[in-house]
Amino acid sequence: MHLQKRVLVTGGAGFLGSHLCEKLLAQGHDVLCVDNFYTGTKGNIAHLLSNPFFEVHRHDITFPLFVEVDQIYNLACPASPVHYQNDPVQTTKVCVHGSINMLGLAKRLKARILQASTSEVYGDPTVHPQTEDYRGNVNPIGPRSCYDEGKRCAETLFFDYRRQHKLSIKVARIFNTYGPRMHPNDGRVVSNFIVQALLNKPITVFGDGSQTRSFCYVDDMVDGLIRLMESPEEVTGPINLGNPDEFTIMELAQLVLELTGSKSEIRFEPLPKDDPVRRRPDITRAQQILEWAPTVPLREGLRKTIDYFDDFLRQRALSADGSAMAPQRSAGF
Repeated sequence: MHLQKRVLVTGGAGFLGSHLCEKLLAQGHDVLCVDNFYTGTKGNIAHLLSNPFFEVHRHDITFPLFVEVDQIYNLACPASPVHYQNDPVQTTKVCVHGSINMLGLAKRLKARILQASTSEVYGDPTVHPQTEDYRGNVNPIGPRSCYDEGKRCAETLFFDYRRQHKLSIKVARIFNTYGPRMHPNDGRVVSNFIVQALLNKPITVFGDGSQTRSFCYVDDMVDGLIRLMESPEEVTGPINLGNPDEFTIMELAQLVLELTGSKSEIRFEPLPKDDPVRRRPDITRAQQILEWAPTVPLREGLRKTIDYFDDFLRQRALSADGSAMAPQRSAGF
């Protein structure tokens, strides 16, 4: 009945959600962004408000939502430890109650729904790299468990709705993603390092810096999510989406220092409880089924992200009339 798809993106004003909304609009879809603005910001979507096919609705998905759409991308959930540990009970609620509400909506509408799950379902892995068949090593009562176990329960709900109600589901396990519009105070390693470097503050490395992560640029991740959503009905996932290139935290810190020209020193702090030592996706399924693989190298993606934060910090300094807060960039960057 509709020439263009009506697409709901929960968490659409967040870092990843705003980029997804932007891409869906560019593809000609009618997009409804739903967000309670706990971590999402209006600034992330301000440039989309003039588009007549974009709509914003302030709503918390732990409460039922009544709309008419064809597809649902369920991204709503604080994704950084700083934010999801701030209110761990609510984090579990948005993972579980929020998923139940969105699955109920999809069931009523017979709509396809995609769950933004996470590599954190693998916990501190004993298998490396992590394949989708690995069942994880998660502490169910630790400070990170509200997110880790919440996302694991959400996956359970999605597959039970598939088995019980024949719902069309997709589950993406998202690995570390970075890029413009990241929250400057989200505690994630990329945003932390860049902001600290631009302000010439000490760069905080937890542990000895030998732990590893794999960093996927946001444009690549959005492409993977859309490919998964548009994949054949029988493709349910879970499917790992991330960049298989593995870097130590110290390598990342040194690269950020090089690209910013910062004079920041590196300061070491104790490793947080249950923080994974190694993280790297096996993306064989995504390559074979979705014909997807990341294309943006870390150096290139970091340059774009640094440019974003440099402008963000300068604008914030100007609005506060505190030029001393402005970041210091090396000449010729």
